[in-house]
Amino acid sequence: MGGLSVDQAVFFEVKIGRGNATGPRSMLYSAAASLNCMMRFLILLLLVPCVWSCNRYKAYERLYTFQSTDAIPHYSDLDYWAAHPYKWDPSDSVPTPLQSGFRDSITDVFFLHPTTYTRSKINKLPNAPIDAARINAKTDYSTILYQASAFNEQSRIFAPRYRQAHIRNFFQKDKDAAQRAFDLAYEDIRTAFEYYLAHWNKGRPIILASHSQGAFMMNRLLKDYFENKALKNKLVVAYVIGWPVNRGQFSSLEFCRDSLQTGCIISWRTMHKGYVPWYLKKQDNAAALVTNPLNWRTDGEYAPRSRNKGSLLKSFTKLYPETTDAWIKNGFLYTHHPKFPGSFLFLRRNYHIGDINLFYVNLREDVKRRIGLFWKK
Repeated sequence: MGGLSVDQAVFFEVKIGRGNATGPRSMLYSAAASLNCMMRFLILLLLVPCVWSCNRYKAYERLYTFQSTDAIPHYSDLDYWAAHPYKWDPSDSVPTPLQSGFRDSITDVFFLHPTTYTRSKINKLPNAPIDAARINAKTDYSTILYQASAFNEQSRIFAPRYRQAHIRNFFQKDKDAAQRAFDLAYEDIRTAFEYYLAHWNKGRPIILASHSQGAFMMNRLLKDYFENKALKNKLVVAYVIGWPVNRGQFSSLEFCRDSLQTGCIISWRTMHKGYVPWYLKKQDNAAALVTNPLNWRTDGEYAPRSRNKGSLLKSFTKLYPETTDAWIKNGFLYTHHPKFPGSFLFLRRNYHIGDINLFYVNLREDVKRRIGLFWKK
């Protein structure tokens, strides 16, 4: 049985269907057929989400017909914003269980989305075309929907499209080429932020929010516009999630010590207990400052699952409380295996993709609390 292949099991299943044999061989055939059915069922469970995720954005591509005549973004045009308060976009979505809550717009959120330019076989350019319909659809109906929406309860959300660096730039050996790709992406972000400040901010408090590549870029934005700058006084909080913020990286900007501080930085990277990705094994991960989003502490104090008020998964109609616990160790936010329907099939140990979603309600409440504290200063 241990060496039985799927093809052999299928063969045995066919043989059983042709006769009514009994005895040990028939029992072996029956067991093989059962194994085949089980394996086919599991394969179906694993493949269907993949097929769904690969094709789910295609239906939205028709919404993105704009073309840049010079291949650069023009931020006076709302098409070049994945999220903007002057149009409806997926960041305006609210999970059904939270729709009774009071909403306001007393603060602005400048959100930098993570990498959605990831396909390796057809995407050869180092940076994403700004008007690529498939990439823009993927951006809006993944990260803007499931991440940026966490900040919409009391804020206007501004999320620029930018010529993001392809994911391979983070791993390629040609560091100069990678840096050129990152610099181009940041050039767009800086242009978008300056346009936002000049035309829409009008002195309003600002929350900075970001994930992954967006957080990588957010570190630069903080350095250029907030570190030892007057704009620091307008900063409610900066969420630099999915990318490390190291000790000593900033001088005038502090890391948030607790849930009551404003004008500070929050960051975490989520992993399964004890796991370190291969690409981070040679780095000084312990230098990273980490926030626990279940208790908003920066020490190693354990926060049980009961502190998790709700994770947002695939459906906006339901939230899942108590999915994860959390604690800080060696520069990471660690959790035990998340608990949600079907989580036994969730085999990955790097929870980077769920950095925000696993703690969606806790994050949403933290945003609201810090806005209130900022206005009381």
